[in-house]
Amino acid sequence: MSDLQLGRPTVPPRSPDEAVLDRVPNPHPDTDYIARFTAPEFTSICPVTGQPDFAILVIDYVPDAWLVESKSLKLYLTSFRNEGAFHEDCTVAIGKRLVALLAPRWLRIGGYWYPRGGIPIDVFWQTGAPLPSVWLPDQGVAPYRARG
Repeated sequence: MSDLQLGRPTVPPRSPDEAVLDRVPNPHPDTDYIARFTAPEFTSICPVTGQPDFAILVIDYVPDAWLVESKSLKLYLTSFRNEGAFHEDCTVAIGKRLVALLAPRWLRIGGYWYPRGGIPIDVFWQTGAPLPSVWLPDQGVAPYRARG
């Protein structure tokens, strides 16, 4: 595991394509369970206006042989701060990249985006039906509601 970013200084990647996602062995590959990551301050750049976009991302997955290492995930998500991409592209691309890295038994990602032009755009993607063997809690992010 000496080649992991964990435990050593790292330079934040300039783009998602440059970001390195690390994986570590799952200590319980014989057990179905949900691992959840919540990124409450995710940011990217609108590819048209150049303005920042903000979201809460919730990633749930049932690992198989691998877990995503959290420091590398944080650095990967941070790399979107300079990336021009629509909400749909960011959310689905993150989910697909994690699936390619981990080959999980199941994964879903919810992108709860703050309004752009007065309209919130929430994006949801998953690899298939949830496994009946796991407890799958609500993602805990309320739907957008204006004041009043």
